[in-house]
Order: sequence, then C-alpha cells, then structure tokens
Amino acid sequence: MDVFQAACEDAEPVFQLVQNTIRSIYPNYYKTEIVDFFLSLHSQEAISQDIAHGRVFLLQDGPRLVGTGTVRKNHITRVFVAPDAQRMGYGNQIMEWLERIIFDNYDTVYLDASLPAGRFYDQRGYRTVRHELYPLKDGVVLAYEVMEKTRGSV
Repeated sequence: MDVFQAACEDAEPVFQLVQNTIRSIYPNYYKTEIVDFFLSLHSQEAISQDIAHGRVFLLQDGPRLVGTGTVRKNHITRVFVAPDAQRMGYGNQIMEWLERIIFDNYDTVYLDASLPAGRFYDQRGYRTVRHELYPLKDGVVLAYEVMEKTRGSV
C-alpha cells in the first residue's frame, strides 16, 4: 500500500471515489437534502483546488485507489474510503498518514465528523469538542460533531 500526494491528473479518480462513497453510504444516515449538500460540497472543482494547493493525499492498494484525505493546516477534511474497501484497515492507514503530517507542525488535529464516521474517529482517540448545526434548504439541518485529537493521546 502506498500513500502519496495527489497530482492534477488524480482529480477525476478522487472525485469519483468521493461521490460514489457519498451516494452509497450517506443515504443510510441522512435525508436526501443533506446527501445532496455533501455531493456539492465535495465537487470536482473543490477537489481540484485542494489538489492544486497540495492538500490531498491518496491511498492506493496496488493500482487501485481505495482512499483519500485532505489536510488544511491542522484540520483533516474529506476522508473517504471506497465502500467495498471499508472495514479493511484502509481508513486507519490514511488517518495515520494525515495525522503524522499535522503533528509535524501542530499539537492538535481537528475534524468535522459525519454520522457514518463518528464512531471510527472516536476509536482513533478523537473527542467531541462541540456540536454544530448547519441549516440547509427547506428547513433541513445538518448536525455534526467537531472533534479533536491532541499529540500523545490514544
């Protein structure tokens, strides 16, 4: 397995991985309006911009892209593992890589946890520091947790 920084030509495969994962997993947890919000939040343009700024990392198993994660300063965003590759250790591998990058420069890592990922982050030693509400259209509200992990914690 290899973790490496994404290049411009990786934008389309990352976009497909993220969109497929959202479409496959998120409807089990969220209303359609919230799924649509996540699909637009993780647009190809947003992914391409993050790649251009050197923020996106990929996890490949052989020739296959199985996971991705994005780092902005000490904030981990857009962590996704292909639906058929979940619960196989790939999420932990990409998170270890991303945390290492952040802990080289910061004492604390932050992330916003979706419902499908909250337990995973909790098991990695993250703790909830606050709950947030983000209003969407038609009175739908996205609730999520802001979580943190400090250097040296579990």
